[in-house]
Amino acid sequence: MATVYQQLDPGSAQFLTTAFPQLKNLGTNIPVLGLYYDPAVEEAAFWLVRAVNYSSGNLAVDIDWYADTASSGDVVWAVRVAAVTPDTDTQDVETKALATANTVTDTHLGTVGQRLHRAVLTVTNLDDLAAQDDVWVRVARDAANAADTMAGDAILTLATVSYSDV
Repeated sequence: MATVYQQLDPGSAQFLTTAFPQLKNLGTNIPVLGLYYDPAVEEAAFWLVRAVNYSSGNLAVDIDWYADTASSGDVVWAVRVAAVTPDTDTQDVETKALATANTVTDTHLGTVGQRLHRAVLTVTNLDDLAAQDDVWVRVARDAANAADTMAGDAILTLATVSYSDV
């Protein structure tokens, strides 16, 4: 059994018509493309992936992020998925509901505001995920969560979904 990795690049994110993070490209010596998640309003980005050779078990989502201006505080990230089995599932794909969110709280390590961090989240609410499913992955900053204490935007630079294959 091996591990499958799927990268969720900020530049390939999809959004609903409201409440989405702003996409910016910054950096002096290297391009730093990121999604700017607000601390006061829950904003979400979506990616569509295929669960190639998924066998069973939870998904892991690594979220690489940094603070725009803060140098302390906690950020709460939330991930929800919606899995659809083509040619089998009968629900309307346009009104498909997402599974309940799983969350992780990550602490800013201080000293430098724009220091890169990695939050590791386990997705246990899998929406009956099966091999070869189309999976919408929703990543949000849980701004309403009292544990989210970091002022300013949290900038997602990359997320990686991983799972065990067949």
